Amino acid sequence: MKKVLSIAGSDCSGGAGIQADLKTFSAHGVFGMSVIVSVVAENTSRVIDIQDITPDMIAKQIDAVFEDIEVNAVKIGMLSTPECMKAVAMKLLQYKPQNIVIDPVMYAKNGCPLMNPAAVSTLIDTVIPLADVLTPNIPEAEKIADMQISTVSDMEAAARKIYAMRVTTKVSIYNIKLFIFVIMFLILFHNLKPP
Repeated sequence: MKKVLSIAGSDCSGGAGIQADLKTFSAHGVFGMSVIVSVVAENTSRVIDIQDITPDMIAKQIDAVFEDIEVNAVKIGMLSTPECMKAVAMKLLQYKPQNIVIDPVMYAKNGCPLMNPAAVSTLIDTVIPLADVLTPNIPEAEKIADMQISTVSDMEAAARKIYAMRVTTKVSIYNIKLFIFVIMFLILFHNLKPP
């Protein structure tokens, strides 16, 4: 059985974050593990409060998993602060897991912010370069690429800008096309109407 580690926030309503990841993993026959980086008091209409876990505790949770269990993939969700991002990145660089998927969660589905706006540059400099696959929606892609996305060609330009942020030895034409396809597919999936 494949084993996947989710590093994300905890959503008490069960519709997002660690809870949603673990349900998805289970539904696909994957053993799910978790590192909680934030506890979010939210429901379908609002985010009431966010309590971030200390970087030290985040690092200890990651150590606990990697020192005992083989991790086949890592899925990263909500990372709300620069300190949290740096703690996660440091441990991923230490353990060098394969198959890192980053969902750069910046907003709850109800539109409430989940990431400190000042953390976007840390996300770009520290976390995104670790991604094998990045799954931004339109608002997230706009923040990361620092551009407005209103057309399909904007999507491709944003995908290329985001791809250029990656630092990896696995660069190939296939990888860039796949990466751009994944980003464009996810942007399109979020209801952008082509011109």
